[in-house]
Amino acid sequence: MSDFGGQERSDPGKDFGGQERSDPGKDFGGQERSDSGKDFGGQERSDSGKDTRRSGLLFGVGAYASWGLFPAFFPLLKPASAVEILAHRIVWCFVLMVVVIAAVRRLGDIRAITPHTWLLLTFASALISVNWVIYIYAVNNGHVVDAALGYFINPLVTVALGMLLFRERLNRAQFVALAIAVVAVVVLTVQVGSPPIIGLGLALSFGLYGAVKKVVPTDPRVSVGIEAGVAAPFALAYIVALQAAGDGTFANHGPRHVALMILSGVLTALPLLLFAAAAQRLPLVTMGLLFYLTPAMQLTWGVVVGHEPMPPARWLGFGLIWVALAVFSADALWRGRVDRRDLESSYR
Repeated sequence: MSDFGGQERSDPGKDFGGQERSDPGKDFGGQERSDSGKDFGGQERSDSGKDTRRSGLLFGVGAYASWGLFPAFFPLLKPASAVEILAHRIVWCFVLMVVVIAAVRRLGDIRAITPHTWLLLTFASALISVNWVIYIYAVNNGHVVDAALGYFINPLVTVALGMLLFRERLNRAQFVALAIAVVAVVVLTVQVGSPPIIGLGLALSFGLYGAVKKVVPTDPRVSVGIEAGVAAPFALAYIVALQAAGDGTFANHGPRHVALMILSGVLTALPLLLFAAAAQRLPLVTMGLLFYLTPAMQLTWGVVVGHEPMPPARWLGFGLIWVALAVFSADALWRGRVDRRDLESSYR
């Protein structure tokens, strides 16, 4: 079985984030699903399957649309700096995730985590923190289009990291897509006069984050909570020091600012929970295609609302990225159909 990038999945019992599904017969809340989608004769029940797909699409669109709307939210947190916003995202996300983990009765999972997994989760925490601070800086400083570029090329960077880190083989279509993406980065570098640091920084940090999560055998909700918890002491210390020095904005700009800063943590955790729910209900190809909703919304916001410049060379660079993604997606869709056909024939 292949994933959205066409990579071989050695374990069909893992979800889109690479996490182990201890019981595929349970839903997102860990409850037994009384209807597995098949009748007594082993035939698919279309109503159950449609309901699962419909709810999965709602969760998936909710997750990716939330991320796509972030450029509208983070400017509301000014005059807070990117680092101060990051610190509050971490602290309030951690508070919410503690409640979520307790609600789904997963606190016991934390005691079972090995030292090696703790190390991986610490590394994941650092990577996602870097990703967040780059993104917040980009959105609040007129670089939304650069941020969109980072998420457009992220699937291609993920494939490249799979080749470099996991010795995964690229097929011809994936190689062509990566080659086109490299040309696009060169075009954008020439247009700007320097490499697209923000876009590459976002793509690499999130790609490496995904690579780490691929080998972390922990429930996604628990892992997100731990990642926030690892960074929370440092974030809280920074917030306290900033307030003590009189440079913090949290308590100095009224109750609306306080509410928005707390909300930043909720809006950090909520899309991740929606994403995890969607990943359990949708095929990987569908999840991968939905991913492009986020950078498309970001690009639209940057150009239409932010009036960020888009000279012809920049459009050419983005156009090449879209061509690469079209090649990549078409290959993934074709391989998904082949895998499904092979799976169906194996049951006959």
